[in-house]
Amino acid sequence: MARTEWVTDALTLCGKEVPVRAGVMKQAELQFYPDNPRVYSIVRAAEQEPTQAEIERRLSLMDHVKQLVQSIRANGGLTDPLIVRDGDNVVLEGNSRLAAYRLLARNDPIRWGTVKVKLLPADIGEDLVFALLGEYHIIGKKDWAPYEQAGYLYRRHVNHKVSPQQMADEMGLSTKMVNHLIHVYSFMVEHQDNDVTRWSYYDEYLKHNPIKKARQTHPDLDKVVVKKIKSGEIARAVDVREKLTKIAKAGGKALTAFVENEGTFERSYARALDHGADNTWYQRFHKFRTQLTEDEVRDELRAMNGGHKKRCVFELNKIQLAIKSLLDDVE
Repeated sequence: MARTEWVTDALTLCGKEVPVRAGVMKQAELQFYPDNPRVYSIVRAAEQEPTQAEIERRLSLMDHVKQLVQSIRANGGLTDPLIVRDGDNVVLEGNSRLAAYRLLARNDPIRWGTVKVKLLPADIGEDLVFALLGEYHIIGKKDWAPYEQAGYLYRRHVNHKVSPQQMADEMGLSTKMVNHLIHVYSFMVEHQDNDVTRWSYYDEYLKHNPIKKARQTHPDLDKVVVKKIKSGEIARAVDVREKLTKIAKAGGKALTAFVENEGTFERSYARALDHGADNTWYQRFHKFRTQLTEDEVRDELRAMNGGHKKRCVFELNKIQLAIKSLLDDVE
């Protein structure tokens, strides 16, 4: 194996000094890392472990890898070396660049036969590997798509038992954001949807309060929405934000009919609009009426002391008069 002129260095990961050797290796002897979040999102969707040939084939078809080919050729080599684990020669960071080198080597195997690397110890733990990836792609370049970031956070949380709070502190993110990314990725795993192009649909679905409330009252809503997203009936992520939220806001018969699959998504949206889902005043009146009719409100009013109760009753009487006057005007 070609390893010459190694230079000793170190990386600090999770407060630990990790020894590193910088040098050159034959790119043909390197291995792709299937658990790298970018590789994982592209080729690890299926249950079986992808082969090295399949990873190389799939990466080589990606637009960003084709762009890397042009950049590497123009620069005469890599600007940033690959990060490789000693022993098994797995490329922990730089799989797209390795794929680009393989493409270049098809036409000129001598010129593109070796590549710059930084070699990490063979016994480096997976927790430190994932910390390294987070340093590069969430704190540093931030070039991962949200689905890839979420997959990284999810597996680090589930497999390595790192808390969302700790990851948020390490990466300068809010704990709320980390929890949301993990939640969306978990939802996709639970509903067996590993299509990266549908990430934004579920991101919107789990983000908005009207939908959150509808999910609590209609347990089958998740199943219905996932089915309509997978089938293409909900055609765009923006439809989740602009149309499904209105169906959820309308509630009542419009929401029930949607959950029970009575008509198409567009018909459910039209029904929600008929129920005033896009009318601000209707939404205000509906929310006010719903709050007033809650049992909790009645119980609290009954339990109030004399002074507070009198003031509330006074306001309710004023509201009653205002409503009567308003109805007389509009009717």
